[in-house]
Amino acid sequence: MRFRAFTNIASIAAVLSLTFAAALPSAAQEFARPVRLVVPFAPGGTSDILARLIAPKLSEAIGVAVVVENKPGAAGNVGAEVVAKAQPDGHTLLLMDVGSLATAPSLFPNLSYDVQKDLAPISMVMFGPYVLAINPSVPATSVQELVAYAKANPGKLAVANSGVGALNHVTAVIIAKALGITWKNVPYKGGAAASRAVVAGESTVIINGTSATLPFVTSKQLVGLAVTGDERLAAAPNLPTFKEAGLPAADAGTWQGLLTTSGTPPAVIARLNTELRKILADPDIAKKIADQGGEVRTGTPDAFKEWLATNMKSWGAAIQEAGIKVE
Repeated sequence: MRFRAFTNIASIAAVLSLTFAAALPSAAQEFARPVRLVVPFAPGGTSDILARLIAPKLSEAIGVAVVVENKPGAAGNVGAEVVAKAQPDGHTLLLMDVGSLATAPSLFPNLSYDVQKDLAPISMVMFGPYVLAINPSVPATSVQELVAYAKANPGKLAVANSGVGALNHVTAVIIAKALGITWKNVPYKGGAAASRAVVAGESTVIINGTSATLPFVTSKQLVGLAVTGDERLAAAPNLPTFKEAGLPAADAGTWQGLLTTSGTPPAVIARLNTELRKILADPDIAKKIADQGGEVRTGTPDAFKEWLATNMKSWGAAIQEAGIKVE
């Protein structure tokens, strides 16, 4: 009798356990091993700063380690390809300036992956304006003085960017063409490396995200001249907007987003979207992003997908009109 009763209880417990597991998509079911969070730029840039801010919180939420991996090269395309070709189960994520994804098809006709077919948007993360800054050795304290100097010294100024074809590279080309100036465009492996190069005097001009560049402006290692976006930065109210300074590409900036491999189950994408939005709703996280000149921007996977399609079209048109080519 005792054996029979024990057997019945054990059987009921097993059935209940299986039923409960099937009913609830737990972290253990969705995430069975450590998650790779790929940043396709060198350490220290906006994407890297964000990834290292988010990774510990995401790890707590999904119950497995989230490991940040820097894979710089080709304006983010090296790291993006890693994620595009990964197993479609949500264990390989991509956090990057998605403006570079929007420009990639127009600049790199032989891409080894398809931005829209091989990558699945999860959520936008933040928008960070670009700051235009110069090395203190450049004799200018305003955009007007910089333009005058560039016209008087064609080819002397060197603009550092995050990589050939990166959105800040495209922005620099558009500005030069619109204003009739000539300057060199020098690629680096990410925004942090580009900013440090201008601080060191290897290059002389930087157009880059505030997270990686504004600290050098506030510490007087770089001279800030203007910022993109609709409003001046609370952290640097003396810097005029591009529009106020008469510069084109006033809506350019670093749009950071989180993606994974296409084919990942919708439930996993939905879970990651939910957890990411919770993390970014944390006032402490939002303040850390705001302190670096950024603004939290989240949304649904579908909204992010629509943003990407729209910007691929608009930036593609701008690239074609400016005649920008990547050799």
